[in-house]
Amino acid sequence: MSPRARRGRAATTRSSVRRAPARRSARRSTKRRQQRGGDRLVGLAVVVVLAVGLVGAVVNWLLDHWWVLIVVSALGVLAGSGWLYQKQQRARWEAVRAQGLRYGLAQLDALHHSRFEDAVRDLMRRDGCQDASRVGGGGDLGADVKATDPHGRRWVIQCKHRRNGLAGSAVGTPDLQVLNGTARQVHGADVAVIVTNGRVTAPAVAFAEQQRLHVVDRHTLGVWASGSLPLWDLLRAVPPPRRPTSLS
Repeated sequence: MSPRARRGRAATTRSSVRRAPARRSARRSTKRRQQRGGDRLVGLAVVVVLAVGLVGAVVNWLLDHWWVLIVVSALGVLAGSGWLYQKQQRARWEAVRAQGLRYGLAQLDALHHSRFEDAVRDLMRRDGCQDASRVGGGGDLGADVKATDPHGRRWVIQCKHRRNGLAGSAVGTPDLQVLNGTARQVHGADVAVIVTNGRVTAPAVAFAEQQRLHVVDRHTLGVWASGSLPLWDLLRAVPPPRRPTSLS
């Protein structure tokens, strides 16, 4: 055999020696994966058998002690009835509270500005706006209270509380401009209102009339808060009712 042939045969032998351990390692890895898969299947089968056995034992016990089912069912019915009764009572109490809600101007003057917004929201609820909510705060974009009245109209209200009432600073045109810029375009208002327990300047009133905004000054607020009429019956030129909604 020539030297070149001997070298080729030796190289082939070394390559075969190197591949053999790699094949053995791959076979061992495959066997381990198969064994782990088999172990998982066995474990799952054991769990299923135990679960079926437990369910069967519980069912047999309940069949032997059928009265337990009756007791549990009765307790469930009693608990559900109690929860429903309490819910109905809370709803009735809220309705009574809302119908009887009244504020005097002195009470409103003494409120914190956020509590004043709560009071306006509650007055809207009293008048039938079930979804009335306070949204005032940072970034409210001129809307402190939003509500849908029983006639389907969307109300957006900006609140301006003055701790000193009439002696406090007057609501001016800039306040109305903020409301005018966001109430309809941003919040989708049908009725845009500014409510204050203080004064409103004459230019602000004129601007409100030009832009179809509504001003609730101290006098109007006092009449509204006393509970004589809903707000839409106290304001002039309120848009006509929309189609009835679920809140109507």
